[in-house]
Amino acid sequence: MPEILWIVIETTVKALAIVGGIQLMAALNVYLERKVSAFAQGRIGPNRVGPFGTLQPFADVFKLFMKEDIVPKNADKFFHSLAPVLSLSIAIAVWAVIPFSSYIDIGDRRIYMGIAPNVNIGLLFILAMTSVGVYGITLAGWSSNNKYSLLGGLRSAAQMISYELSMGLSLIGVVLIAGSLSMNDIVNEQLAWNGWKWNIFLQPLGFIIFLIAAFAETNRAPFDLPEAEPELVGGFNTEYSGMKFGMFFLAEYANMTTSSVLIVLLYLGGWALPVAPETLGLQDGSILLAAAHFGVFFIKVMFLLFFFIWVRWTVPRFRYDQLMNLGWKVLLPLSLLNVIVTALGVIFLK
Repeated sequence: MPEILWIVIETTVKALAIVGGIQLMAALNVYLERKVSAFAQGRIGPNRVGPFGTLQPFADVFKLFMKEDIVPKNADKFFHSLAPVLSLSIAIAVWAVIPFSSYIDIGDRRIYMGIAPNVNIGLLFILAMTSVGVYGITLAGWSSNNKYSLLGGLRSAAQMISYELSMGLSLIGVVLIAGSLSMNDIVNEQLAWNGWKWNIFLQPLGFIIFLIAAFAETNRAPFDLPEAEPELVGGFNTEYSGMKFGMFFLAEYANMTTSSVLIVLLYLGGWALPVAPETLGLQDGSILLAAAHFGVFFIKVMFLLFFFIWVRWTVPRFRYDQLMNLGWKVLLPLSLLNVIVTALGVIFLK
């Protein structure tokens, strides 16, 4: 088989698998959100559609498909339709450079678990794509020609741009330690010392800043001011219905999964096993080792998803002035301090 044809087939299969996986993870997140919130409030949660209510997210999608797509008379119809597509596309495009397990050797070919996890500017690509994501929400608020939606869009733009600065600066420490912007290189650097050289131990301040910024970037409580239902009647998505609203809904949960995956890869050792693979009789490049790595990676991601949901139903929403003060007066100076301290440590300790 020609090399170019093999690359096209491999990339297509990976892309389809990742897109399908993102949709399934979004459905799982919706189910977990409902079950965890029900547990926190002393309720039962979904229990009618499917075993233990597991098919409820799919019933919700079917219901959204059946709903009428209503567009306000004075809205900009093109941008009104473009906004949810843009938000969801950005949420999926980020996965082009994200690895989720080690490689597999089949004959003389090495297959990496990701579309392009070895690209040397992977982390920069992720930051660039997430910064474009703000346009989807901002356009949704502006194109609806509704003052409530516009306030939600402007709040989102201010919030996400503010916290992107702290998020980007918090990652400079990780890049300095790994000496690379490749996601695979960042994970492999943490695999030293039998998998316990995690960046959460080397960059505790950067981890805390990134975690807080991830909540703000995904518009999750206590940073859900872009929506802020009591104040803004649903925020930027006031004038959306049907699957356009569903696409915003899907993008939010896809972004929550992406944030959890990035935290695992950048700070929690990625797919690092608690013991050396050789002690378990697993060889590099084997399918069994890749499966074990994926299992560990998935468990870590699920723990963080549970944490995202638990925080939403525990911590009340910030006021807008509190949110901006935290971003500009606390996180930004701390992230700059973290960069300076890490740079000095790399210079004198390496």
